[in-house]
Amino acid sequence: MLSLFDSLLLWGNLSVSLLVIVIGALLVPALSLRDALLAIVVGAVAGNILLGLAALIGADGRVPGMVLLRGPLGRRGSYAPTVLNVAQNLGWSTFELIIIATAAAALSQHLFGWQGKWLWTLAFGFVSWGLGMLGPIGFVRRYLRKFASWALIFSMIYLTYWAISKSHLHAFWASQGKGGFPSFGQAVDLVIGSIVSWTPLAADYTRFSRTRRASFVGAAVGYFVPVIWCIGLGVLIVFARGVSDAQAMPAAVAAAGGIAFVALAAITIDESEKAFADIYSTAVSIQNLFPRVSQRLLITLVSTAATALALALNLGNYQEFLYLLGSFFVPLFGVLLADWLLAGAHFTQEHIFDAPAFRVEQLAAWAVGFALYQWLSPVGPGWWTRLVEHTHPAAVSFTASLPSFAAAFLLAAAAGLARPSTLRACAAARARREPLARPD
Repeated sequence: MLSLFDSLLLWGNLSVSLLVIVIGALLVPALSLRDALLAIVVGAVAGNILLGLAALIGADGRVPGMVLLRGPLGRRGSYAPTVLNVAQNLGWSTFELIIIATAAAALSQHLFGWQGKWLWTLAFGFVSWGLGMLGPIGFVRRYLRKFASWALIFSMIYLTYWAISKSHLHAFWASQGKGGFPSFGQAVDLVIGSIVSWTPLAADYTRFSRTRRASFVGAAVGYFVPVIWCIGLGVLIVFARGVSDAQAMPAAVAAAGGIAFVALAAITIDESEKAFADIYSTAVSIQNLFPRVSQRLLITLVSTAATALALALNLGNYQEFLYLLGSFFVPLFGVLLADWLLAGAHFTQEHIFDAPAFRVEQLAAWAVGFALYQWLSPVGPGWWTRLVEHTHPAAVSFTASLPSFAAAFLLAAAAGLARPSTLRACAAARARREPLARPD
């Protein structure tokens, strides 16, 4: 079982990532330093509240995230988010391996005059597979507690000093943004999307938490401070070091040499834990579709697929990927939260495992939330955004995530209250307060 300290370690480590630092490079110079930092804080507060609640629901349900969604969406209705979650996790695994290999290649170039990006991709793909085989509890106790967390803290402190030492903070603070993409609202959505992408995965780990409180605090607090630190550091590196391309950031740090070089090496090695989390959750999600398939076999297959994709792709679509995640998973969590509250803030075995095949009204609430997000801020492939343009989207200056969440939550709540069995189920859940059986 994971204690509060274990949960803080887990989520704190998952939030420190080169990919998260790179998000900062996507916010500027369109935004000023002040606006970028404000967008980061607003997005982090909103995103981490949702993440903490998702972690709490996972600790209450004691089942993986995609199994948990059988309650609000139905047994077969949960297959739709399962497919999306498998796709997003495979995407995250691929992007993690790309950024790891990019950083390792920059370090290798600096030391040996040879990049060997393909070799680093294969090597860290193997490392991520090995961590996936440990599982969440073994990962935290054998890896994070012993050395990974402390190496990360050192690395982040030094890289922050490295960025600030060349900064003219007063001049940066007074400078104006150049405008364009992203706007302030789109920057908030970018931050929210990066955090909310963890909500479908949260239960995969917090089902092992000792208490619901430990799961909520561990996720909401453990992820909050480091994610602000990481994205803010990315913004400062752009201003102070003149990095114009997010993909060029690892090379810029490696070129500094000295302790900055060591710090980048530590973060690069530690980055494999994020690939672990995505690979492990992909395997667990697939088991919602094919429960009899071995988890270890799935981890091996997913690791192989992510490594192959990382060899073929680049980070060019990273920003678009984050927005798409937000448009799918922000309203999905609104539906889950509404259903959980209507169940008396407690999921029983019957609610999840005896759910009907489909809950059409809840699937419709999710679809409406997604459509509202896309209407307010169309994101995705060119053919999709051109199609949405025919609906005359109402571009927002603030955020599309929060209206999308509110719409899905309210519609799901209204649909749940309209079911005759809802009040009886709420009363029974409060009376029993029975825990769900823990899966193997």
